Amino acid sequence: MGRAGGLVMAAIVLGLALTLALIAALDPPAPRASAPQISGTDAPPDYGDTLRRCRTATEADPECEAAWETKRRHFFRSGKSDQ
Repeated sequence: MGRAGGLVMAAIVLGLALTLALIAALDPPAPRASAPQISGTDAPPDYGDTLRRCRTATEADPECEAAWETKRRHFFRSGKSDQ
């Protein structure tokens, strides 16, 4: 393929790129999907204040350990105790 063939190929590729760019620019964006709703069984337990307080705890606190364990179980979706 000579110089003329290379120019033809470059023109074809450039034309396809331009066509794709125009289609993308003129195509309206797809509507955004709404966030999935969380049911009561999937909702995380509300330990906000307890966990905030426990982040800086320096001593063992049974309430903190229970709150973190519940949060951990919810995160890993494990309703059973470790076996």
